[in-house]
Amino acid sequence: MPESDLELLISTARAAGKLALSIDGTQAQKWDKPNGGGLVTEVDLEVNAMLEDRLRTGRPDYGWLSEESDDTAERLNCEFLFIVDPIDGTRSFVGGSSTWAHSLAVAHRGQVTAAVIYLPMRDLLYAASTTAVTTLNGTPVGPSQRSNCPGATVLSNRGSLDPKHWKLGAPPDIKRIHRPSLAYRMALVAQGRFDAVLTVFPAWEWDVAAGDLILRRAGAKITDIAGNTLSFNNPRPRVPSVVSAGHDLHKALIDRLRVN
Repeated sequence: MPESDLELLISTARAAGKLALSIDGTQAQKWDKPNGGGLVTEVDLEVNAMLEDRLRTGRPDYGWLSEESDDTAERLNCEFLFIVDPIDGTRSFVGGSSTWAHSLAVAHRGQVTAAVIYLPMRDLLYAASTTAVTTLNGTPVGPSQRSNCPGATVLSNRGSLDPKHWKLGAPPDIKRIHRPSLAYRMALVAQGRFDAVLTVFPAWEWDVAAGDLILRRAGAKITDIAGNTLSFNNPRPRVPSVVSAGHDLHKALIDRLRVN
């Protein structure tokens, strides 16, 4: 089942890329969601509709969780669940950047079993399942082998390096780098391009579900800042925080982070 799910995610992600690229993001209609929900465009909604149609037609008994769909409690009773972000990095999309991604995952009883992160403008497709290692365009990848904090490159938002989040009153000697798509940040660490990814703040499941499996099957360690395994299909679809790196660096970061 996971392998056939992965094939479905891959073909659907590529179809989503074709649809998204058919509309100039800089010219797309856009507006702000209510209550500070962030930016959305007509393309986010078109891609979301296409993803739901294709994926749920292929797996009609699977539940559905997407950033661009109304959430209902029905998904909580589903053994399998699609977790989808139609366009992760919408501001990059409307700005004409190439660092936005489609993030697609299947979760089974709270754990991700198949995942794809696809950047259409760069033709980068990261994929993994519980029975297949992480690949980038079909080639296996793995995380950095850096074992300690000094000099590590960490993909993170600025707020996560606030001294109040670190036991010694200051973050370790690391180099902070940013990419607008959290899914892409996670994929880059799975690929070994950067050493770690970190957010001490709650993250939506659709931003991190695919990356969770892609990192794990690449050989990285991923938890929240308390060291707990991430679990999905929560009533409020968020995880408390995310820290991922190779096993030694992950431990080094966890040892320094303050758990509030």
